[in-house]
Amino acid sequence: MFPQRKNEEGINVNVTFFSRQPKTLLHKGSGFLTDYTHSLNPYIGCSFACSYCYVRQMPVSLFRGQDWGTWVDIKTDAAALLAKELQRAKAKGTVSIFMSSSTDPYQPIEYREKVTRSLLAVMVEHPPDFLLVQTRSPLVTRDLDLLLRLGQRVRVSMTVETDLEEIRRHFSPQAPPIPARLRALRELAAAGVPTQVAIAPVLPSSEAFPALLRPLVKRVCLDDFYMGDGSGGKRTKRNGIPSLFAELGLEQWAEPDAYRLVYDRLLRVFAEDELFISQKGFAP
Repeated sequence: MFPQRKNEEGINVNVTFFSRQPKTLLHKGSGFLTDYTHSLNPYIGCSFACSYCYVRQMPVSLFRGQDWGTWVDIKTDAAALLAKELQRAKAKGTVSIFMSSSTDPYQPIEYREKVTRSLLAVMVEHPPDFLLVQTRSPLVTRDLDLLLRLGQRVRVSMTVETDLEEIRRHFSPQAPPIPARLRALRELAAAGVPTQVAIAPVLPSSEAFPALLRPLVKRVCLDDFYMGDGSGGKRTKRNGIPSLFAELGLEQWAEPDAYRLVYDRLLRVFAEDELFISQKGFAP
């Protein structure tokens, strides 16, 4: 992991930023996202630099020549382009959007650049039939005004892989702290924004984890390295994740059936129809 030194805006000074003029923003949903008509990524690259991110093993990262997490491309003039593409897509039929599939739309640079906010503003004016906002950042609460205007057309999916901060720091030291994410969920729910928790990927957690989530959401999605990395766990192994579990003496949590332990714990406080596994949990 590269060092994390932040400026006054909370942006890691070791991350290099580039401007990029995209030719298109809406991409056809495929593979894991076949339930969506389109995916939408406000940025390329992600400064959260999570160790288990499957994008590390994709061409966009492998051929970059820079370590994943040390660079981010900022998509310029994105709102104007989305307005055109979204109107064309809506004219053809139903539009459902997954934001984002290969970056976090609320990573720290969003504080300054507001690309994601500008895209939400476009979607308020030209609403898709459904929008899922996938993030692990409390910054999402900044855009409560826009999310509320989208009403039931939007769902915010907050990644909370564990309730243990020491585990979070081991696997994703540059990602937001777990307590901050839980506070954001509480704020979103209190305001009336549809939400869910994504325990994705499943990391070691305590028996108290489900009870911690119960007051915050009525919908939980579980996903692990084997179901969710798009290669049956091969990308995860190439990222060296098994060794990270081994360093903690928690190799059993890296097994394909580890998610069942968390699922069974969740069933003690959640109804079965409030729990979803992998792809179904992210579907519209």
